[in-house]
Amino acid sequence: MLVLLAMVAFMSAVKGTPVRDVVTLDGTKVPSPGEPGFQVAMDLVTRAPLAPGHKVELFVNGDQTYPRLWDDLRAARSTITMQMYYCETGGMADTLRGILEERARAGIRVHFLYDAFGSSFPKEYLAALQAAGVHTAPFRPLTFLAAHKLQHRAHIRVVCIDGTIGWTGGFGISDKWYGDGVSKGQWRDSNVRFTGPGVRQLQAAFVACWAEATGDLLVGRLLFPPEGDTPASGGALGAVLHGSPSVGSTEAERFFALSIASARERLYITNSYFVPDEEFRQMIIDAARRGVDTRVLTAGPETDVKSTLYAGRARYEELLKGGVRVYEYKATMMHAKTLVVDGLWSACGSMNADNRSLSFNEETVLMLLDRDLAATLERHFMDDLAHATEIELATFRKRGLVERFKEHACHVPWRVL
Repeated sequence: MLVLLAMVAFMSAVKGTPVRDVVTLDGTKVPSPGEPGFQVAMDLVTRAPLAPGHKVELFVNGDQTYPRLWDDLRAARSTITMQMYYCETGGMADTLRGILEERARAGIRVHFLYDAFGSSFPKEYLAALQAAGVHTAPFRPLTFLAAHKLQHRAHIRVVCIDGTIGWTGGFGISDKWYGDGVSKGQWRDSNVRFTGPGVRQLQAAFVACWAEATGDLLVGRLLFPPEGDTPASGGALGAVLHGSPSVGSTEAERFFALSIASARERLYITNSYFVPDEEFRQMIIDAARRGVDTRVLTAGPETDVKSTLYAGRARYEELLKGGVRVYEYKATMMHAKTLVVDGLWSACGSMNADNRSLSFNEETVLMLLDRDLAATLERHFMDDLAHATEIELATFRKRGLVERFKEHACHVPWRVL
């Protein structure tokens, strides 16, 4: 019995995603983003219906992100809900604490949820927040009784202000996110601020995680203002995907698979931890082979996780031989997670292109079907290539045995990186 239980635990800890391909029953092509069937399919597979009425702003570094985020938090009139994965002490953490304490003392309902693994805030920091009236809770604490949840982290990024303004992306609470995104030590990330119906979906993601962490299911007009019942006309068509662990197929993998399969002209993937499984690599290669300009931009030597860099490199040759163009960001750590298809479908959020994000983690992604916003993300992608190195197949094949050994060794545990 103990052996059986150990086997079950091991298989649960290393499970992958089941989706192998995207097909239609009548043999026709998978709908492209410009075709009516695409929205219907994406609505159904992600369980996050796209709606109009979104005003969206995209930011590419800390210098753009945090001044605007701090202003939004300081202007909160009723509620602040915030859920973060990565938190550590420093100047940014001190600024956040000052804002949240001031808002809580002013009567604003402030809830802060932090991942128990990704956050290193000391007890004194959290106690100061609580003393000011901020409601705080750890997500999935690392205890014996919660061992079955150990691999399932809240990699999610959620900030909602007054139930009307939403933020997500790859940002965290650490001084390394400050800066211009090109200077060494100043991380390059992509973040998004938006209003519209998707804010309610983002808020719902927070509510689900808060309920798990505390037992309290939060509802009511302060979190979900009634004026959000009817989507505004005009504005960008969008929705927030809440990827969550499952015993089977996840919303995150279905979103990723359909996005790749829908590409007809261009597929630009920016992702800091790019270690897709065999089936997703084949989907990306298939896109290149059907004539799609397929490019991947990932972290380079400045990465904060060397094992993931080497694990990704272990499969570069396969991608390059298939016609995929691969780039590594060289200026600093590149932490962004964006995707653009055919200059029309795009996404920005917390989801990495690895098994952990697709299978194990809570993730949030703002999905957008809007030509102007896709054009902006395509421009960001091209701008980033000026700070990246393209991996050429002939040159890459000349790497030494030590590099190949690192790649092979790091790729062995790819499911849990």
